[in-house]
Amino acid sequence: MTDHTYKLVELVGSSPNSIDDAIRNAITRAGKTVRNMRWFEVVGTRGHIEDGKVAHFQVTLKVGFTLDDAG
Repeated sequence: MTDHTYKLVELVGSSPNSIDDAIRNAITRAGKTVRNMRWFEVVGTRGHIEDGKVAHFQVTLKVGFTLDDAG
């Protein structure tokens, strides 16, 4: 396939450990049902604070995947 047409989905990954883990968790989970993922873009980061400490990271991603051939 020489055309590069992508469809986008937006995901939110989370992790108590790191932003990196939150990204990986989102991509890994989406990979169970979304085929042909090719790239991602982090569009937002946020976290949850408990007792003055970071308790959880959340990362919003746009993920691009190629469409299956119609024919």
